[in-house]
Amino acid sequence: MPLLAIFLVVVYGLCLLFILFFSVGQWQLTRLALRAYAAPPALPPPAPAAWPRVLVQLPLYNEQNVVERIIDAAAALDYPPEWLHIQVLDDSTDATVALAAARVAHHAAQGLSISHVRRPTRDGYKAGALRHGLLENDDEFIAIFDADFVPEPDFLRRTIPYFLQDARVGVVQTRWGHLNENESLLTRLQAFGLDAHFLVEQVGRTFAGYFINFNGTGGVWRRACIDDAGGWHVDTLTEDLDLSYRAQLRSWRFVYRPEIVSPAELPAVMDALKSQQFRWTKGAAETARKHLGTMWRSSQPLAIKLQATFHLLNSSVYIVIMLMALLSVPLVFVREQYREYKVVFQLASVFLVGFTPLIYYYYSAWRLAHPDKPLWHYPGFFLLFLSVSMGLALHNARAVTLGWLGRRTPFVRTPKVGTGGAARRRYRTGGVGGLVVLEGVLAVYFAVGLGAGVYFGDFGLLPFHSLLTVGFAAVCYYSVRHAR
Repeated sequence: MPLLAIFLVVVYGLCLLFILFFSVGQWQLTRLALRAYAAPPALPPPAPAAWPRVLVQLPLYNEQNVVERIIDAAAALDYPPEWLHIQVLDDSTDATVALAAARVAHHAAQGLSISHVRRPTRDGYKAGALRHGLLENDDEFIAIFDADFVPEPDFLRRTIPYFLQDARVGVVQTRWGHLNENESLLTRLQAFGLDAHFLVEQVGRTFAGYFINFNGTGGVWRRACIDDAGGWHVDTLTEDLDLSYRAQLRSWRFVYRPEIVSPAELPAVMDALKSQQFRWTKGAAETARKHLGTMWRSSQPLAIKLQATFHLLNSSVYIVIMLMALLSVPLVFVREQYREYKVVFQLASVFLVGFTPLIYYYYSAWRLAHPDKPLWHYPGFFLLFLSVSMGLALHNARAVTLGWLGRRTPFVRTPKVGTGGAARRRYRTGGVGGLVVLEGVLAVYFAVGLGAGVYFGDFGLLPFHSLLTVGFAAVCYYSVRHAR
């Protein structure tokens, strides 16, 4: 066999091995989560005799579709008003400023302690705004809600008592709900993926005592924990993950409560989803680059170090998927040319084995989120989710690569549509660029691989190429359609 063909098979095999390890990690977290759900539920802590001071921070940037909704929801929080202050951290440059000012004035006139904080520049983006807000306040606990969230009135009364049980609790994180899950296929697929994180991954990590992350919103911090960990840093796009690791390396304990739900709006269009995915995947790579060495030099147990490595490298799976996908098409032709090495090439046909644990992982989350749905709904939806996730591999692999290389990029917030109908402003993150065109080209490329496999009667990679073709075509289609 020529050296190039050997190289192709070896690299493809290493990619498969990485996917298998990634999937096994998710399988382990699923087992841990199911054990947690099987354990007798702990009673919520009692309400304190005296409530502590709480600051609610609402970081905003050009959110005129949802700014009034989040301010009104924060104002409706059921908490002793003398111990509550709301900070509207508004870096906006559009009509959001006037809308926010009007709502702040309205609630202030009702006796609520609320302030409209404006910075001269947007330095540090969201992390910079949060840090700036803390300079103007010294309250003991800080709740954070992004503009697309609508916290329930009892949010603080259900979360704050966990801090009062243990002085080393630094964060209480809650589960994200979905205000518009059924709006479209795109929102249903996002809810499917997020439910796996919040109903399985976070639960499993918490149950085993592994590091988890504050999810950027829908949670509460102890001020002493933020200060002890070094405050908000602005050198990654995931300031939440960064601070989470610094805090836990300082031995602060994080509490995750999946039964407390914080409803939020899911991105309804592809460019909004892509901007969110870019920030999450690049930021995770930046955080891994920043903290992996520190984690392995720490005194944490080996199991925590291994799981933290798996956690921080999660987004890097997109690079592997992209590489494996690109190699899979020439592999069809190499297999046809060198049939005498059939046994070796059969290794490339077992890619689904690497994804098998993911079936269990996502099924467990789907069943927890939708216990009443019939089983037959799951297989097709899972395959569609897997396909679209693969279709985002090019976009996300680019983001991860930039993160590992240390390339700085601006914080592009996820546009929110709100629920006001056609009059709502349509924020855009960009038009149809070269990356979208390349996604369309790749859809054709994988279709060629699919057709070649059928032509040669070699169906080992047909499922993989089918998923890739549909996924890249769907992502390209929605990107063009939503950019119009």
